[in-house]
Amino acid sequence: MKPPCRSFEEFRLLTNQIMQLAMRGLLRIDFLNEASMILMEFSGCDTVEMWLKERGRYYRGEVNRSRKPKFRFEIMPTEEKEGRIFPRGKDRHLLGRLCRDIMLKRTEAFLPFMTPGGGFLTGDISSALHQVFGAEIEAEDSNHFLPARQFSSLAVIPISVEEENIGLLQLKSKTSDFLSRNDVEFYESLIQTLSLAMIHRRTQVALRERIKELTCLYGIAKLVEGSGLTLSEILQGIVELLPPAWLYPDVASARLILEGSSYVTDRFREGDFRQTADIMVEGDKRGTVEVNYSEAKPELDEGPFLLEERRLIDTIAQETALIVERKQTEGEKARLQDQLRHADRLATIGQLSAGVAHELNEPIGSILGFAQLIEKNPRLPDQVEQDAVKIMKASLHAREVIKKLMLFARQMPPQKICVDLNQIVDEGLYFLESRCAQEGIKVERKLAGSLPKIHADSAQMTQVLVNVVVNAIQAMPGGGKLTIQTRASKKAVSLVIRDTGTGMEEKIRKQVFLPFFTTKDIGEGTGLGLAVVHGIVTSHGGSMDVKSELGKGTTFEVILPIAEPRSGKE
Repeated sequence: MKPPCRSFEEFRLLTNQIMQLAMRGLLRIDFLNEASMILMEFSGCDTVEMWLKERGRYYRGEVNRSRKPKFRFEIMPTEEKEGRIFPRGKDRHLLGRLCRDIMLKRTEAFLPFMTPGGGFLTGDISSALHQVFGAEIEAEDSNHFLPARQFSSLAVIPISVEEENIGLLQLKSKTSDFLSRNDVEFYESLIQTLSLAMIHRRTQVALRERIKELTCLYGIAKLVEGSGLTLSEILQGIVELLPPAWLYPDVASARLILEGSSYVTDRFREGDFRQTADIMVEGDKRGTVEVNYSEAKPELDEGPFLLEERRLIDTIAQETALIVERKQTEGEKARLQDQLRHADRLATIGQLSAGVAHELNEPIGSILGFAQLIEKNPRLPDQVEQDAVKIMKASLHAREVIKKLMLFARQMPPQKICVDLNQIVDEGLYFLESRCAQEGIKVERKLAGSLPKIHADSAQMTQVLVNVVVNAIQAMPGGGKLTIQTRASKKAVSLVIRDTGTGMEEKIRKQVFLPFFTTKDIGEGTGLGLAVVHGIVTSHGGSMDVKSELGKGTTFEVILPIAEPRSGKE
């Protein structure tokens, strides 16, 4: 049935309906669907088709009264000529060529069918196509214009903004002469409203997406600034902020991977539709950020994703890298501060040790001297003579302790000579076996016979033994077994110290030789013992190996080169 002549009131109601639609800020596909449905119902046409040019692409939406589903949407193929983007279409589809030429203002051939407002109108499509493309139709197969035979009446009205065509409105009917020139003029008047509605919709969507992006970035800034959160908590927080910032949050999920650790949203699922960005820390790839869609969405700038979303995910990856660098810097700063405090404390202890050693050396020397004089008296009772010997032994022991204090305080230079590692073990354990007995620890010696000598500082080697054994004792608070073993190969000798203590995790084992690293409570260790041991062994051209298993114990092996024959004095 032919529509009646349109009134001003109908025009007002229709334009109001379209503007209300634009105010909702619908996505492009939804706007084309609903706007086309409104126009189809209002016009009484069988099909309404709209083309829309946005962001360098052409989009096509069509509603058909007799088809299910009624709406069809596609991104049209394009080509570029002389710096302009054209909808390529199928040239053999003459109706498509007609619409493309009108979109690009190539209307000279269509003058008999043009309206004063720049639209195209015909009540007999086949006749019009024959008149416009007659020569081509005669030269080619009649299938050129078969698509047009579905309809009789056609109106094509360009949608323009500032003299540039940004779209097309097509009204099609199976009834001949269904649309009049007055009808087309009515819709040409409506086009300005439709153009404004399209621009307003685009602005609404762009503003909404920009607000989502800024909300995401602001949320990341709030996570980092003064929150006191750990790095893991910050990264999980970033992941949770991602899906709401994307165009389709209902089907979006996110994942962040950093150095093998993964942080995901609750409903994360890997899919074919994802956008990713690398996390680059100081030039090295340390992880990725990704957003996934769980279902297919229309093609946009990058698959189903917007160009703005590419910029956003790149920015988030950069911000994540900065957060990682900042946390690393904070950790390094704290570690250096701890080192400074420890170094200051050790310097103070070193100065105190040197002072105490000097102060004690003189009275102990006097005690030792007088004890020796007493012991030389031939008329001493046996008990007094025995006591004098005890005094001398105690004084000699005290002098040895002072010697070690002076070595610790660097008051005595290292002296490398040919030494027997077995002898160092025997002398070192002299001071430790009583402590082992008190702690319920059984000491087992497995010393190799005829062990080759090494070129080393005896005091420093004793320090290596003592530091490692003390660590072993502390690892066996409930008692256990301590095995001290020496062995030799062709070029080196080894000192193996094995305990049956608590053992260590792999993460801790890798750090035991780092300066100031300790698992002990504050005040119970400086974290220097094994670092000093490692430094001594390295300075002697040797190496160290440590093996450990939680709950089963730890084995330290010190490997030292055999002393080469030397000419001259040692």
